[in-house]
Amino acid sequence: MKWLSILLGTLIVSSPLYAQNFDQKRAAMVQNQLRQRGIVQTNVLEAFQKVERHLFVPAAYTSMAYSDGPLPIGYGQTISQPYIVAYMTQLVNPKPNGKVLEIGTGSGYQAAILAEIVEKVYTIEIIPELGKSATDRLKELGYQNIEVITADGYHGLEEQAPFDAIVVTAAAEHIPPSLIQQLKEGGKMIIPVGSPFLVQTLMLVEKKAKKVTTKSLMPVRFVPFTRSQEK
Repeated sequence: MKWLSILLGTLIVSSPLYAQNFDQKRAAMVQNQLRQRGIVQTNVLEAFQKVERHLFVPAAYTSMAYSDGPLPIGYGQTISQPYIVAYMTQLVNPKPNGKVLEIGTGSGYQAAILAEIVEKVYTIEIIPELGKSATDRLKELGYQNIEVITADGYHGLEEQAPFDAIVVTAAAEHIPPSLIQQLKEGGKMIIPVGSPFLVQTLMLVEKKAKKVTTKSLMPVRFVPFTRSQEK
């Protein structure tokens, strides 16, 4: 009977009704979780309507892909709550001709959202298995403006700097100086700062008139900023 269950599962997943259900869930997510909470930028809302979040979560969590919360993706990592992804994206105010650096690729969902808006996305993942799966997934989905790099994101990506925006999706105990240096004049960085496994503070960093300002926004809880053994 196992083969029959697999076959039935395949038929359900591939059916138009099943696909329509995901479309409806995604539309409801955009309306109820994003619009009603103050996400107003058209390009951000359009990106969330287009990117199929259920393709970025493990099969066991597919039915929960559009729920209002984070989900595990393996290796102790998570895909963030849709609202948090949207909030962070809106805060850095991505532009069509922009170049963005993301630290913490995970499943590739945040990178895909950004890639729908900006010209180029560089995203760094320290866990090789996640980096490989995200690369394969994004390539399969046709994203040609995303480059996934397996490295320690603390150092940023100096060879491609400066960046119009930097999005950090893991909690750091402090703001890495290298990321501040790689931010373009007029650029913005969003980063959760605080102790691992505790409530952190989401912070907006702006570089303007050769000055760097920081602003505390809201309490959040992210997985820790993973570092390589050689710091």
